[in-house]
Amino acid sequence: MIYAPDKALLEQVDELLWTFSATSFIPHCSCDAEQQLMNMTPVVLGDRIQPDDYFDVLLNLHDQTPPSIDQFERIIEVASVTHEDKLAARERYRFYKNGGYAIQHYELDE
Repeated sequence: MIYAPDKALLEQVDELLWTFSATSFIPHCSCDAEQQLMNMTPVVLGDRIQPDDYFDVLLNLHDQTPPSIDQFERIIEVASVTHEDKLAARERYRFYKNGGYAIQHYELDE
C-alpha cells in the first residue's frame, strides 16, 4: 500500500505509475475500489488505512507516522534532503525505535 492523506499527491503517484516507462506498467488501484480488485492488485493507493485491511508493505508518503502500523510486515519511509522533511523523518524514526520496531536505514544517492 502507498499511503498519503494528501489526495493531490496520490493523484501524482497514480500518474507516475501509469507512465513509469514506455514499456512497463505497475498495476494499482485506489483504496476506494471493490475489495476483490484490491485483493488482486499488487499496489493500492490510499488516503486512509482501514484497520481490517491487510497489506505486507506500506510505503508512507505522509510526514507523520501512519495509523494502524502493526498490520504491516514492513514500512518504508522516504526522507528528502530538505530541513523540514529531515526533522519529520527523525520524529518518525524515534517513534519506531521507541516502539521496538526493527529499523534498517539506507542512504540513497541522487
